[in-house]
Amino acid sequence: MESRGSSTRSAARATSSARRAAVGVGAAYRRLPTRWRLAGGSAALTFVILCGFAVIVGLLTTRQIRVQFDDSVRQTANYLQSRSSISFDPRTNAADCGRLGDLASGVDAKVRVYYLSLPPQLMCTYGGTSPHFSLSGSFPNDEDGYRVEVRQVSVDPFGTAVIVYARPLSAIDRTVAKVRFFLLLGVLAGSGLALLAGLMVARRAMAPIVALTASAREIERTRDPGRHVPQPDADDEVAELAQTLEDMLQALDAARASTEATLLRQRQFVADASHELRTPLTSVLANLELLAEQVEGEDARAAVSSALRSSQRMRRLVADLLLLARADAGRTVPHRPVDLSQVLVEVAAELEPVTAGHHLTIAAHEQLVVDGARDELHRLALNLIENALRHTPPGTHVHAALARDGEDVVLTVEDDGPGIPDELRPRLFERFVRGRGDSGGGSGLGLSIVHAVADSHGGTVDLERRTGGAGTGARFVVRLPRTLSETPDPAPAHNT
Repeated sequence: MESRGSSTRSAARATSSARRAAVGVGAAYRRLPTRWRLAGGSAALTFVILCGFAVIVGLLTTRQIRVQFDDSVRQTANYLQSRSSISFDPRTNAADCGRLGDLASGVDAKVRVYYLSLPPQLMCTYGGTSPHFSLSGSFPNDEDGYRVEVRQVSVDPFGTAVIVYARPLSAIDRTVAKVRFFLLLGVLAGSGLALLAGLMVARRAMAPIVALTASAREIERTRDPGRHVPQPDADDEVAELAQTLEDMLQALDAARASTEATLLRQRQFVADASHELRTPLTSVLANLELLAEQVEGEDARAAVSSALRSSQRMRRLVADLLLLARADAGRTVPHRPVDLSQVLVEVAAELEPVTAGHHLTIAAHEQLVVDGARDELHRLALNLIENALRHTPPGTHVHAALARDGEDVVLTVEDDGPGIPDELRPRLFERFVRGRGDSGGGSGLGLSIVHAVADSHGGTVDLERRTGGAGTGARFVVRLPRTLSETPDPAPAHNT
């Protein structure tokens, strides 16, 4: 019972190993390119057909070679029998076999002549004395690697002898080996040619799919579903696939056009609504400021101050939305030469009362002029510094600096706070993204406005890691192209 259980487990393990091997081979086959699978299948089918053909041809050819060999040995033996002239002198015990050696030479044959006596006496031998052929058994037969034929002849003046004619079977074996070699060579050559031909045919057959792939990659690169894919001439599965892709691209193009139109209307609405809200908000702010000066009583004054702060925050949010809506809609305000150093000084002066214990320093020692909208550049610098103040604890150092770098003006704002979390970095400049350390109740639009302003001025904004690794603060770098004009326009009165 134990032996039977062990055998069963061994068989199960063998079956499991074979199954895993088959799965591995199948997975490897599926990983091959389609053209190689098609060509390999064609070559394998050709190999099987050629193997069957080679086996049949080999059997028939080998049989025919052996038949012809036997016929040749038989005919030669008959020829020797008909042409032999053998005499024996009993006085001298000498035999004369005539020209049997000449008749049998040239084919590596063996000829023996035996006088029929008891025991048989060897009279003549040609082709060497080895091997010795016995006269027992039936003839023809194969003996010691030779095909043997025996013929009876008369001996002059009296008596009977036998001629044993033998040819080596190695001649047949060499011929059969050559036939098998050439058949094997033909099978391998045919299979190789079938593989090459299959690759060529598969390549031509896959050419329309390759063209479709190239067209799809170009559409992916340009993100333009309005492009067309090549349509094959043949009415087959590839043509159906091409037509399906074409219909899908047309549907995507229509959907994209509809989405873009909807988004454009939404952006225009936001821009128009934000613009229209500025006038009533300005009026509300003016009336609240006037009311704050005239109202009496602490409760009334506190209520008016709260309403004034909320209105100011609303005006700021409306201004942010208007700026982003203009950027989305592609609307630009006129650009003029602006001294970015003066803008940075104004921003620092504006934020000085709300630094909340932070140490704010700026470095703007030379005039650096860029071509842009002064209000938008003011908002860019203001948002960067406010972002640093909002996301760092009191006592943190915030430093803003301007420098010239070739044809660019570089604005750097850095702090020594906790830094930006790695999971937030990819989405940092998206809208309404707020960090966990936001202590100022921001709207999440500040950095997206910075990105939009930098982009509309032909510049870039990047978040760089400060030297020292994570947790050592944030460093924002804005690059703007420097203008050729050295005389900036006079600064207008700036309203927040």
